[in-house]
Amino acid sequence: QVQLVESGGALVQPGGSLRLSCAASGFTLDYLHIAWFRQAPGKERERISCISSSGGSTYYADSVKGRFTISRDNAKNTVYLQMTSLKPEDTAGYYCAADRSSCFIPNMRWWGKGTLVTVSS
Repeated sequence: QVQLVESGGALVQPGGSLRLSCAASGFTLDYLHIAWFRQAPGKERERISCISSSGGSTYYADSVKGRFTISRDNAKNTVYLQMTSLKPEDTAGYYCAADRSSCFIPNMRWWGKGTLVTVSS
């Protein structure tokens, strides 16, 4: 079965850190561009980070730049999102997506079901 599975979401205090994982099964991430999105209740989905298939190029939205780091481990078929200095406004469902073409097309090919991050004291 082809799927992406996110994990690592949790309740964390402001200023804390989390590492999210996006693991693929049934296919390899090696040649795919991977993006992380988030969506908070009542808000539009936001593309927050992307890593190219080679890992040589990354993108961060202004809202997370300097606090989040995307990385990939093709040997483990997994992409990570290290989140630091978390703020209450980072509270959202976090989703990873993969596509052969780009992170910036309207609808990437494969999506996970998401993991919930709650930042609250």
